[in-house]
Amino acid sequence: MASDTEERLRAALRDKLRLRTVPAWDATALLPSTRLLLKRREVAEVERVLQSQREEFRQRMERLEQRWQQLGQRKDQLRDVILKFDAFLKVSAVRQERALRRADEERARAAGRGAEAARLHRELTALLQCRERLARRLRSLRGFGDYLRGVLARTGQFQDVPAMLAHFGALAGARAALAQQAEAGQERLAQGWARLRRYQEAAGSELLRTNDELAQLRAQLEATRRDALQAESHWAHIQSTATQKTLLLGRIKLAVLNLFQLATARLSVPAKVAPEDTEAQLDTVLLCMQDLAAICAELRPRQPGPRPPRSPVATSVRPLRHHGARVPPSQE
Repeated sequence: MASDTEERLRAALRDKLRLRTVPAWDATALLPSTRLLLKRREVAEVERVLQSQREEFRQRMERLEQRWQQLGQRKDQLRDVILKFDAFLKVSAVRQERALRRADEERARAAGRGAEAARLHRELTALLQCRERLARRLRSLRGFGDYLRGVLARTGQFQDVPAMLAHFGALAGARAALAQQAEAGQERLAQGWARLRRYQEAAGSELLRTNDELAQLRAQLEATRRDALQAESHWAHIQSTATQKTLLLGRIKLAVLNLFQLATARLSVPAKVAPEDTEAQLDTVLLCMQDLAAICAELRPRQPGPRPPRSPVATSVRPLRHHGARVPPSQE
């Protein structure tokens, strides 16, 4: 809409800017000042036309602005009217819904009243039937009433028939209670016998299981005793063997010590060996024997023929330990 208005304004402006036809002048015949005046006149005419068009455009824009304001006010009024109409429609819908709900409730209450009336009618019919039935039973029990009155007159112990009936009812209740207690006692007695039987069965099974465990434990005890006897005999054998080995070791140590002392005493070998160091003593004795064998071999006259081989003892020379001194053959 705004673009259409702008196009129309532009078209009107172009129409009004069209100048009237100016008579043709000979450009060569006019003076420069005259041409300048003509140009100025044309410019003034154009400016006047533009000013009038601007004023007309401004007035038109003011009218359009007023029109727009009127349209906005009218729009606001229409909006308020629409809102009021919507509110009126909502209120009408609520009222109509309320009226419909009230009508439904009234119909439901009416139906409920009808159902209640029908139920009450059925109950009244049932009560009338019960009354008729009770009346017939009363007529049929009238003979029993005469009998009870006769009994009351014969006994003379009670004031009226209800008291007599209450007494006999109490007696019947006590009898029923005693019968119930006796039945409960019988039931408890049966339960006790059943528990006793279960206990006896459980005790018998437990006794059997205990006897089996006792037999197994006895067998295990006998096996343990046999194992203990075997272990004791084996330990005694080990101790006796250890004792024998210890005695033999002591004898060997004494023999080695005697040999060591004899060898060192005879050969005057200085050796610092502890008395308990048997291996060092053996090494010292071995060295002494090797030296003696070497001396004997040197002193023995040599015979022609192959030289006898050396003793294996002489080849197994080991150094002394624990500061054992080896004496050279020259000193010996």
